[in-house]
Formats: sequence, structure tokens, C-alpha cells
Amino acid sequence: MVAGALEPIEALETERLLLRPFQASDFDALLAIHSRPDVARYVYWEPRTTEEMRAVLSRKIGGRSFRSEGDSLAFAVVLKDSGELVGDVSLALLSERDRLGELGFLVHPDHHGRGYATEAARAAVGLAFGTLGLHRVIGRLEARNIASARVLEKLGMRREAHFVESEFVKGEWQSEIAYAILDREWNRTG
Repeated sequence: MVAGALEPIEALETERLLLRPFQASDFDALLAIHSRPDVARYVYWEPRTTEEMRAVLSRKIGGRSFRSEGDSLAFAVVLKDSGELVGDVSLALLSERDRLGELGFLVHPDHHGRGYATEAARAAVGLAFGTLGLHRVIGRLEARNIASARVLEKLGMRREAHFVESEFVKGEWQSEIAYAILDREWNRTG
């Protein structure tokens, strides 16, 4: 078990955001994000249908523990001033033994360019290294996803690998870039 296993998750607050557990009432806002072709462009899935979104939301609602390999935490990213859900951020436990986690995030395109992804991701990585006691957090992205790469770089993550045309996704060869940061590096940059 990870040193700081957390169950159930608590909400996290940043200057402008509340990161809280997902709830059933988040369906419409989450569908508005996940059903967009521009959001699905650099991820493995196509724009989500209503039925697919029901299953995804169910998994996100269930993503409330971080005790063993394969668990994940899912947070709704909500604007504190309006209560509007603008995205989601997640942490997955890839290796319990190695204390390795993976960060994921999405923000509705109407809210791009305001720093919400960086702010939410920073809170999630802080949780990973603080409360959860992880040693290393990674972020992986499609090589053309420059905006997400910038978010990871703002967090102090280093680019460790570029896998050229490593996967056949959505009818084309895609490349992947891997970023990472260690707990001791976060203490200097976080």
C-alpha cells in the first residue's frame, strides 16, 4: 500500500479552483467536454456518446481510493467563484512498489489559456508527493499536444522520451512524449 493511502478523497482547493469528487449531477458538464472532437483529438477515445459518458462518469465517481496498483483518483475541476465544472484531473497509481503515479487532465476548450489546467495539475501533483507519498509522477501525451506539454513543463516536469510513431491510434501512427518529476525535484519547484 502507498504510504499515504487516501480513502475517501477529500476536496483540494487552489486560489481559483475546487477539485472535488465527481457526482452524478456532473453528467451534463462532463459530456459537454468529452463529446467534443477537439477534446478527443489527442487522446485514445473518440468523442464520447451519452452512453459512453455514463460509464465514464460511473468510473470517475468510483475513482475515490488510492490504495493499490491500478487505483486512480478523479477530481472534478470547478471554478470557485461560479461553481462551473470546467475540467477534470486524475492521478493513477501505476506501480505500488515503485510509488509511481500518472497525471491526467482535461479542460473545456472555452476555458483554455487561463491557467486552469496548470493550477489543477499542480494541486494533484502536490497531493501525489505530499499526502500520497509517491516517488515519481509521469505525464504522457501525443507529441502534437503542445498545450499539454506546456502544462507539464510549467510543473517542472522534464521531457524524458519521445517515442516516434509508437502507436497506431485513430487510423494513423502517433508519437508519444513522456514527462516525469521526482518527489525531491517537486520539493524544489512545487
